[in-house]
Amino acid sequence: MIRSILYATDLGLYAPYVLQHALNLSRALKAELYVVHAVEPMGLFAESVLQTYLDEKTLQELRSKGLGNVMASIEQRVLEGFRDELGDAQHDIELIRNVRVAQGDSSQVILEEARKLAVDLLVVGSHSHGATQETPLGRTAARVLQLSEIPVYLVPMLQHRG
Repeated sequence: MIRSILYATDLGLYAPYVLQHALNLSRALKAELYVVHAVEPMGLFAESVLQTYLDEKTLQELRSKGLGNVMASIEQRVLEGFRDELGDAQHDIELIRNVRVAQGDSSQVILEEARKLAVDLLVVGSHSHGATQETPLGRTAARVLQLSEIPVYLVPMLQHRG
């Protein structure tokens, strides 16, 4: 029985299409819906620039408090984006129990969040916004399919439909 669903979004061009699948599944199954979005860790260049201009105490404070504030801000923007996308269907936003933004490799973030929440189903798109038709499956979707211990609902992107 499916009681909880994790929708992994890249916030790309086809994210609203995948969101509709997640919402419809949640509604039909009366399942709780969670959302996760992964952001890439800060690169070496950005880290070295910060180390050049900030003392160690300020840098540690930025890492602990600043990063948390940035993630919370992104989570709020994701929710606001969903509200905009849903338009007249605002009641669907109530199906979403939580939005989490985490830093790290996308597939690892998705799988870790699925484990933490003990969800019964993952919903992912087959490609990110930058993939081409020659690529049958995006890197993150492929890794999630390979490593997931729970069922994965894979939504094909519109660009691949005839």
